[in-house]
Amino acid sequence: MKDNLVFVLILIISVSCKTKQTFEPVHSPVINIQEIKLDDFKNWHFKDLQLDTVPGISLNRAYDSLLTKDRKDHKTIVAVIDNETDINHKDLAHQIWVNKKEIADNQIDDDNNGYVDDIHGWNFLGNAQGENNKYVNFESTRILRKLTPYFKDKDTTNLNPNDAKLFSYYQKVKKRHEVRLKYFLAEKDNYDRLYDFYFAAVKEIAPYFKNRPYTLEAIDSLKQSKSTNIDDFHFLVMTDCLKNNIDDSLVLKEKKHATNMVEKLLVIEYNDREIQGDNPDDITDTIYGNNLMSNNVEFLNHGTKMSGIITGISRNNEVEIMPLAISAYGDEHDKDIALSIRYAVDNGAKVINMSFWKEFSLYENWVLDAIKYADQNDVLIISIAGNDGLNLNQNVKYPNDKLTDGTEVSDNFILVGASNHNLNKGFVPGYSNYGTIDVDLFAPGNEIYTTSPNNTYVNNSGGTSSSAAVTSGVAALIRSYYPDLTASEVKHILMDSGVEYTLEVATPTEEDPEKTTPFNQLSKSGKVLNAYNALLMAERISKGKRK
Repeated sequence: MKDNLVFVLILIISVSCKTKQTFEPVHSPVINIQEIKLDDFKNWHFKDLQLDTVPGISLNRAYDSLLTKDRKDHKTIVAVIDNETDINHKDLAHQIWVNKKEIADNQIDDDNNGYVDDIHGWNFLGNAQGENNKYVNFESTRILRKLTPYFKDKDTTNLNPNDAKLFSYYQKVKKRHEVRLKYFLAEKDNYDRLYDFYFAAVKEIAPYFKNRPYTLEAIDSLKQSKSTNIDDFHFLVMTDCLKNNIDDSLVLKEKKHATNMVEKLLVIEYNDREIQGDNPDDITDTIYGNNLMSNNVEFLNHGTKMSGIITGISRNNEVEIMPLAISAYGDEHDKDIALSIRYAVDNGAKVINMSFWKEFSLYENWVLDAIKYADQNDVLIISIAGNDGLNLNQNVKYPNDKLTDGTEVSDNFILVGASNHNLNKGFVPGYSNYGTIDVDLFAPGNEIYTTSPNNTYVNNSGGTSSSAAVTSGVAALIRSYYPDLTASEVKHILMDSGVEYTLEVATPTEEDPEKTTPFNQLSKSGKVLNAYNALLMAERISKGKRK
């Protein structure tokens, strides 16, 4: 069957809001779906399958018919555990959480929560002197730093059962670390060569330009003049760089970045907690960090993008963003994940968005305890399936809410995969992870319009990160209009009220590059998030509780 033929789609819809509300699955009309170019529209994820023939979350429909201006709402705080966030962005500033128990800039911990002057959240990447980390270790680097000395002098051919199990894990981590190191060394080598080629070309060509700017026409004219002994390779390098907007500053920036990626993410000797000055192996050592939320947002812009996606869902300012910075280049520390979750819970967040993941977890129990703490305090956590195109039934990602035997420790944790705007084999983008054990549902994740630093905007192709943020935004809406619903109830509303699709989507493997799978077999729910349906179901459940 070709990608853009007619599909019969199963929708969960309701009869008119003017009559008694019901919630029954019905077959939609047969819809002729055409591929839609993203530059044809903005905020495609707000659109509705029936009204717009676009498989979005029906947010426009929800606001048009359900969330009218006379509807009362409660403010819902969403903690965004991510990079730093541009809290001064014109579309975010009025929705940034304010800690009213704290007096700004008096250098006193007024609310006695252990965080001095935490007016708008906390940056776990920094210190009291105002320094913040930009690069941190991969988790594999941290694990190898701990385990390599342990096994250095051991006879690994004759280990006790516990050490044998640990050694097997160590070997797995080491193998993955070596693959990553090889990749990033190759990247560094590429940028080193670009640096050498570019500045060699500049050295030869610059004397002919003095203070004149380089242009393609001028470079070509110089080459055609035959009045120089400049090698054609230098002209080729300069021409390609000009065509791709590559200049001195960009070459220097990328060379430095590639070097840092190797030396700070992957080199075991690099101490990524030197700035914080804490003991990363002690969860009780909490005196570190600072309240500087926007120092490095141009370099670490992910938090700003996710915050904009979440606030973009709430058109009536129903949501406040609590920024909590723990993410830099590299992997998040389990200690920071756990403490930031606890901070969010203790300071009133009802939804936590965590648009990050990693392959290994050094102190998984700290994170599991924090997830349980959030569950006990009725806080919903939404995280990402990840962007490796993997079936998570055979692969593990962190953070998660389950033990090694598969038992879930809570019922407040959601993993979200990414869906696309076209109903074809690429409805699940190739990068999105999936799986019927861990992935709860899907949500739009490709080319999502959002805020970026310095009052700018982008179509963010952030994948499952964007999908989690969209889901967090809808969860916050439900919690704003139906505060009587629990985190667990909201989780299951989001899953149960989605739109179920049965079309075949690409799920290639090494053994079968052409493999496809019915979409509804790629997650627990088999569905895509739908705000309109979710709010209808929330109304019905809330009304039932009030009787």
